[in-house]
Amino acid sequence: MDKFSAFLSFMAFVLLLKQILIVDGISDTTKDDGFMGILGAIVDNSSRIGKEESVAMQIAVEDFFNKNNQRLDLKIRNSQGDPLQAALAARSLINTDQVQAILGPQTWEEVSLVAEIGSKSHIPIMSLADATPVWATELCTFLVQASPNKLKQMEAIAAMVQRWQWHQVTIIFEDKDFSAPAVLSHLSDALQEVGAEISHYLAIQPFASPSLSEELQRLKSSQFRVFVVHLSLPVAVELFEKAKILNMMEKDYVWIIMDPFASLVHSFNASTISSMQGIVGVKSYLPENESRFQDFRYKFRQRFSSEHPEEVNHEPSIFAAQAYDLTWTAALAMSKKKQGRQQIKSNILQSDVDGLSGKINFTRQTIAPAHTFQIINVIGESYRELGFWSDGRGFSETIGESDTFKSSMNALGQVFWPGGIQGTPKGWSPPESANPLKIGVPTTATFKQYVEVEVVQDHLGNNISFSYKGLAIDVFKATLEELPFDLQYNFFPFNGTFDALVEQIHSKNFDAAVGSISILANRYQHAEFTAPYTESGLVMIVPVRSRTREKAWLFIKPFTNAMWVLIGATSIYNGFVIWLIERNHCPELRGSISNQVGTLIWLAFSTLFSLNGNKLNSNLSRITMVVWLFMALVITQTYTAKLSSLLTLPQLEPNVVDIFALQNSNAMVGCAEASYISKYLKEVLHFRPNNIKNFSRGDEYAPALRRREVAALFLDLPLAKVFLAENCKGFTMTGPTYKVAGFGFAFPRGSQLLPSVTQAMLKVSENGTFRDLEQNMLASQKCMDVDLEDDRLNLSLSPSYFWVLFLFTGGTSSMALAIYIFRAYNSMSMSEHNVIWKLMMAVMKHRGNQRGRFSGKVSDIALTTPTNSPNATEY
Repeated sequence: MDKFSAFLSFMAFVLLLKQILIVDGISDTTKDDGFMGILGAIVDNSSRIGKEESVAMQIAVEDFFNKNNQRLDLKIRNSQGDPLQAALAARSLINTDQVQAILGPQTWEEVSLVAEIGSKSHIPIMSLADATPVWATELCTFLVQASPNKLKQMEAIAAMVQRWQWHQVTIIFEDKDFSAPAVLSHLSDALQEVGAEISHYLAIQPFASPSLSEELQRLKSSQFRVFVVHLSLPVAVELFEKAKILNMMEKDYVWIIMDPFASLVHSFNASTISSMQGIVGVKSYLPENESRFQDFRYKFRQRFSSEHPEEVNHEPSIFAAQAYDLTWTAALAMSKKKQGRQQIKSNILQSDVDGLSGKINFTRQTIAPAHTFQIINVIGESYRELGFWSDGRGFSETIGESDTFKSSMNALGQVFWPGGIQGTPKGWSPPESANPLKIGVPTTATFKQYVEVEVVQDHLGNNISFSYKGLAIDVFKATLEELPFDLQYNFFPFNGTFDALVEQIHSKNFDAAVGSISILANRYQHAEFTAPYTESGLVMIVPVRSRTREKAWLFIKPFTNAMWVLIGATSIYNGFVIWLIERNHCPELRGSISNQVGTLIWLAFSTLFSLNGNKLNSNLSRITMVVWLFMALVITQTYTAKLSSLLTLPQLEPNVVDIFALQNSNAMVGCAEASYISKYLKEVLHFRPNNIKNFSRGDEYAPALRRREVAALFLDLPLAKVFLAENCKGFTMTGPTYKVAGFGFAFPRGSQLLPSVTQAMLKVSENGTFRDLEQNMLASQKCMDVDLEDDRLNLSLSPSYFWVLFLFTGGTSSMALAIYIFRAYNSMSMSEHNVIWKLMMAVMKHRGNQRGRFSGKVSDIALTTPTNSPNATEY
């Protein structure tokens, strides 16, 4: 009996020890049946995601057994999306079914309760929730984040927004969604990187809300048309059904969806798809073309259609593939011998599996994030696959090692937008409210040609309205005519500085401002501007003075001093040549030295005004005279024409050349009172504040310059043109043009109207409309002014204009002189030879006579020759 009692006690101890080992998670997996253990799962079978996950897990367990001949029991519990039900299911799986790991659930609200229970029981919990905070895995040591972080899709959305140049985005998210804060933060940062921003946040209740239509109606009445949707499946379906009823799925609207909703588009029925036409989505990438996935797809469709016949589509999504991969990962971790719960968790974290959804590996209890997403476009009965976006690489049509990635979405082809349009939507539209734009117009403009506000009175003298006119008003109206839509507006006068007017836009008292508003950097704090519609620059206006103010010496102005000297030298030289040639033939050219010098000078200059050819005896002097007279004719005619131009056309020059002359002379300068120019003169050009005079009206400028109250004016280039058109005879622009921006129209920062208005304004400039408007404005003041830079009128004529003539006449005179000298030399030589020969003949004759007489002396012979002898010679 004692032996039997001892045997029973031993058996009871063995059974108790075995039960303890089982509870602690240690079991012998070496039995012949290949049993590994029990795996638990918590899903929401009321949702499409839960249904897919449940089917995929069952297929994974079967495939694992067929491949490895190891059996794994799978216990699935339905939480129905209720966190409390999920917690009760977890307790049941741990305490009753004695599972060694749990997959799921899908939402963080459920995971937070299940993770706490699992950590206390040392059961690994593989969370399928999209958003699990970092601190959760640190607090719950047995919690493993097994669903990839998909926040990189925010950068994909931002890249799409950048591609189509949208600047304002409205985000629609689900209230009380734990993942929403992270999504909104990452989306906001990604949009700022590409120059866009979230203009409006719309939080929707998780259940059907009667206020949804009202919220959509408010969105419709605004001008923003780009919507990014982050909602669960049922709420998103309701949103798009109501949006279609409100005609918000039409032209100019943009809808962008993301996971988890985007990955479930394939499961929608025809009615739901019809309300989503033109939507663009960013969904998780699933390599559907691989053979393993095709095999899984075949099994999934068979099982899913049989278990859930109510579903119209039986295709697996990324959630099914992820559930399959995680089940396989858990089975591998549990397949080791003598595994405890801590070791199972370690095996899971050390996994390196090529799954259906991609690579499965973990870092700090978190699966690697997703980096590749697919871009889809809902059209027809389903959707088109446009291409892919990869983090750090960009867009591509396919995924592969040799694929070409581009930063722009242009590589993905045509997108069909809501309303069936193929062109790119503007992403905004004029507000549909009855309130037109309030546009401020300054009343303090110094030049009324650009903007003028007049009070309109009735016959009793009462102010009843305002009249707005000027070039700025005309340009604004012409710009609105170029817009592809009708924009309602009303002008309102504003009596204040231009800076204050721009600040009124920031204060939302005005929707825009129109006038001669300079585009300045400090004004960008309060508003943004269109492209300038005028020339840019700051110029200096000064009085002009006559260059011919020394009238007593005006007669010498046609020629330069060098020209006068050359004319005199040439005349004297030609006169000398003629005098030298003609002096042997003309007794008047002989006499004393003073008489000959006076005759030479008279001959040199009288020839310029009279023709003495009949008095000349030598052909050489006649040739010299002809060439000389031709030159004289050209020079006198040129002189006459030049002197006439000096007497008839005013020659003007600026009183002041540059700002240094103004600063050195401590002169006063003027500018507009309500403009930025006064500050620019002090801070940039370094004028003393006491030397700057401000004017409130444009008609004060000219009198101040004429009275020399100011030495110069500084005006914007467009206003300077108006001023000179009115005062063209006494003033001019001088000095450099200082680079500042031109005039533009101001709009609120981030205004959706601004790009369209700027584009329309550029059309006004390019098609010549602005030029015509400006010319019409200046027509009444236009006058014939003098081109101060015309060298033909301002410069005296130099010898460079006549060097050919001087060379011709100088060469002719020199040649005649050379010929004369040569002839004279030959004549003198011949005369000397004749005298010597005659002298020798006389001597010889005299000696012959002496021998015949045989007497007398040679000294007595008279060597006289009678003057009347025919052989007489003149020496």
